Amino acid sequence: MEANTPEREFDLITGEQEAAIPDRNVAMELVRVTEYGALAAARWIGKGEKNLADKAAVDAMRLALHNVSMDGVVVIGEGEKDEAPMLYNGEQIGDGSPPQVDIAVDPLEGTELTAMGFPNALSVLALSERGTMFNPGPAVYMEKMATSPSLASVLDMDKPLGEIVKAIAKEKGTDVGDVMVIMLDRPRHEEAVREIREAGARIRFIPHGDVSAALTAVTQGSPVDLLWGIGGTPEGVLSAAAIKCIGGKIVGRLWPRDDSERQAAIDAGYDLSEVLDTDRLVAGDDVFFSATGVTDGDMLAGVRFTADGATTESLVMRSRSGTVRRIHATHDRPKLRELMGTRVD
Repeated sequence: MEANTPEREFDLITGEQEAAIPDRNVAMELVRVTEYGALAAARWIGKGEKNLADKAAVDAMRLALHNVSMDGVVVIGEGEKDEAPMLYNGEQIGDGSPPQVDIAVDPLEGTELTAMGFPNALSVLALSERGTMFNPGPAVYMEKMATSPSLASVLDMDKPLGEIVKAIAKEKGTDVGDVMVIMLDRPRHEEAVREIREAGARIRFIPHGDVSAALTAVTQGSPVDLLWGIGGTPEGVLSAAAIKCIGGKIVGRLWPRDDSERQAAIDAGYDLSEVLDTDRLVAGDDVFFSATGVTDGDMLAGVRFTADGATTESLVMRSRSGTVRRIHATHDRPKLRELMGTRVD
């Protein structure tokens, strides 16, 4: 192969070779990163120390990320540099070699879930081509809804929720009482709860964990039909990356918490009336997503520690190929110590 000639991948379906951008499947490198984050955080399950659990995940993931062959910039991270000394927005990640990519990372999605030993805590990472991830700027929250591919046509940010759940029932050919909506248990959702209940649908409340809830909602055959709620914009971008790979649909609209945040978003050039769909949140054609369970959940088993080491379960996905891998991994304790440069017991 000549120098500077892009590496090409063989398409098993068409039998043709296609140029790949990025020019290799980095998914298996990314899953090591989320595994390390999950393993580090899992030592804090049920100990009531959410900040220490988060720090452990951040430290482990940052160590692993700098060994990945990429020139990455954190678009969705732990915050600004002064607030988050590691994995902050704008931080350069990787060894500096191609490809140039955007990174969205939540080392511990569900810090409170981990601290309390509740289900559905994840270590999450997404990657796409440089300049393709939506940067929410000052907008911390967004109103969002997500559903599976078969129900994607019913999503509409301008329709009342009661109409949406009735449309879901019609599309499924069931009674509206069979429809299940998953949402964060928050006072700001009181009006939405009333609408859904008056329409006759059911609600599954969660304390935290937008990304896990979105994955549950978009999975065909799941008992959950719809994710709705006002939650974190970063989690919306991470969810969109997963949905680009696994299928389904997410739509959202920025939701300023107060007048000062509203003005800051307007001053930064954001259109607060714009409906942000999957491709607006993550515009890339070659998106990678990896999530590893920290605590047991709907989508993934949590970390299990054994006498010899630990086991993890991860979902690893790539949009360009449509490949979704579920990876059960066994980790040897002494070798992990050597690789991570830290104790894992």
